[in-house]
Amino acid sequence: MDEPGTAEGRVAPEGSPEATDAELMRWAFDQAPTALVIYDAHGRLLRINERMLSLGSGLSEADIRGRRLTDFIQGPAFTESERLIRKAAATGEPEYFESYSRLPAEDRPHSWAITFTPLKDSTDRVRAVSVAVRDFTEQDLTRHRLALLNEAGTVIGSTLDVTRTAQELADVTVPAFADFTGVDLLEGVFHGEEPSAGPVTGEIRLRRTAHRAAEAGYSEVVVGVGESGTYPEFTPPARCLLSGEAALYRSTDPDVVRWLDQEPARAQWARQNGMHSLIVVPVQARGTTLGVAVLIRHATTPAPFGEDDLLIAREIVNRAAICLDNARRYTRERTTALTLQRSLLPQHAPRQPAVEVATRYLPAGAQAGVGGDWFDVIPLSGTRVALVVGDVFGHGLHASATMGRLRTAVRTLADVDLPPEELLAHLDGLVSSLNAESDAAPPGDGTGEIGASCLYAIYDPVSRRCALARAGHLPPAVLTPGGTVDLIDLPAGPPLGLGGLAFESTEVELPEGSLLALYTDGLVVSRDRDIDEGVAALRRTLERPAASLGARCDAVLQALVADHPADDVALLLARTRALGADQVVTWDIPADPAYVAEARKQASRQLGAWGLDDAAFVTELVVSELVTNAIRYGSPPVRLRLIKDRTLICEVSDAASTAPHLRRARIFDEGGRGLMLVAQFTDRWGTRHTPTGKTIWTEQHLP
Repeated sequence: MDEPGTAEGRVAPEGSPEATDAELMRWAFDQAPTALVIYDAHGRLLRINERMLSLGSGLSEADIRGRRLTDFIQGPAFTESERLIRKAAATGEPEYFESYSRLPAEDRPHSWAITFTPLKDSTDRVRAVSVAVRDFTEQDLTRHRLALLNEAGTVIGSTLDVTRTAQELADVTVPAFADFTGVDLLEGVFHGEEPSAGPVTGEIRLRRTAHRAAEAGYSEVVVGVGESGTYPEFTPPARCLLSGEAALYRSTDPDVVRWLDQEPARAQWARQNGMHSLIVVPVQARGTTLGVAVLIRHATTPAPFGEDDLLIAREIVNRAAICLDNARRYTRERTTALTLQRSLLPQHAPRQPAVEVATRYLPAGAQAGVGGDWFDVIPLSGTRVALVVGDVFGHGLHASATMGRLRTAVRTLADVDLPPEELLAHLDGLVSSLNAESDAAPPGDGTGEIGASCLYAIYDPVSRRCALARAGHLPPAVLTPGGTVDLIDLPAGPPLGLGGLAFESTEVELPEGSLLALYTDGLVVSRDRDIDEGVAALRRTLERPAASLGARCDAVLQALVADHPADDVALLLARTRALGADQVVTWDIPADPAYVAEARKQASRQLGAWGLDDAAFVTELVVSELVTNAIRYGSPPVRLRLIKDRTLICEVSDAASTAPHLRRARIFDEGGRGLMLVAQFTDRWGTRHTPTGKTIWTEQHLP
């Protein structure tokens, strides 16, 4: 005989009476794994199987047979089910309904799929309605978790801003997963600092970066966004950071109780909101710890966190951690680029008599990255000044470094006193050379194609004339003393780096008090405004009165630049000055060596008129040497000019292009010492070439 419990022992022996159809149907109904109940066409209960009774109504089949559903159980889901029973009976069509409710002995709600099927006789009349209830909680939770993870991957990390990314983490998890989420990060993350590898040790100081609550009335007020604080070592967040592991806690766990006991404000919040469980997850990426995320459930969600929830929380926070670390790294690179760029820009406008200057520089928003815009004010000989504004194409460290090289090159070329068109030609050659070096570099080592635009202007306060040339740059605007604003018409010129193309300059006369505006395209071009609209707005803004040049700069930026510009903005405003006739004296010198003594006397008399008798000795020495050299080695006409401003300037011009060179005379040489003496007795001296020859100049500082 078969042993009870074996496969054979569970099967009825051969020869046993066959089960009737009614028995088979009763067994199938009673023993079905699906919860089943049958109602008559009027909604009264006829039959219910064991699985349905086990769901926890607490009543037997005898207690509820003949009664409607809402007679013995109440709730919105049951009211809707009773309605659908009647509807299925009336229409003869099946109905479907999903319900979310808790069983009496459980605190976690279940997901129920309920099917209402009309049962018809041979005449197609509805005699009853079968109701099948299927628990699809696990499938629904899986679907919900996948949707949550998908949303986290889509939403978190939309920008490279640390605070915004942390807030996106809080927004994704609340209310879909938690009732409250707080994200606390280490202070160094906001500055792009590299965190130490592994778990955090020592005193743990964090800044609340973002948080969100499911309901406005449940927002946490213990720590505000932007506030910093420390967590004691025994608290769940501190233990999480020290261990580097995520953890699940109940509000009754000893560490949580101790934490709340020592922080009355947090304890009061927990009691008011009915906090019952929390998850703490370290924010870790690439082997470093950035902070901690705390997710809380309270009375709004009766079901506490479970182990599956811990896995989901860890996955979401890990995804966010990568985005936060990307934002931290970008912050570091951007800070480095900004520091480099600001160190390469002039910190203060140099003192010079030609123009009054105000400048502004705004870096691009975080999304665009730091660019290569620059400006410069370069004092030149003869009280002249060079005004420069340029823009290296692209963004990032490479653009900033290239800007520094170009600015240095411009200052070096300006020191040679090249006219604007020649300076741009040399600068174009430099950019072409940099591109050639990049092309010749091994794969991956090159910096890519370099391009830039530049505007270079030289203003002379003696003649009040301004020479300008541009290389692919926007033309400057000029506000006349009469209040009108115009763009200076000058040839555009190709951008720097194309090579081989000529540049042209334009010379204009500017009344004293004219205002030159030099700028980069970030000032007048934006996503919602084309260049013509931007230039028109610039002209309107410049026409408005302002208390000072700096105030006018600020007004221009406020009117034209958004809070987070897509490109860098450089603005240079220069109000022209003019030297009076009593500050400049010029003499034509005959090509006769005998006239040198007369030239010394004329210079001495002029210094006396200016009250500069103390400078007479050195000036006479300079005049004697320079005029003698011009007569002996130069070509007529020879001209002597003295300029009195912050310094005393002596200039001698002639028509020859050859320039003198400083050399040390040997003992037996008869000449060669004069220029050496000039260099020793004056503060600066040099040569500048002009279309008609050259000018030798010296400067002496005045007391």
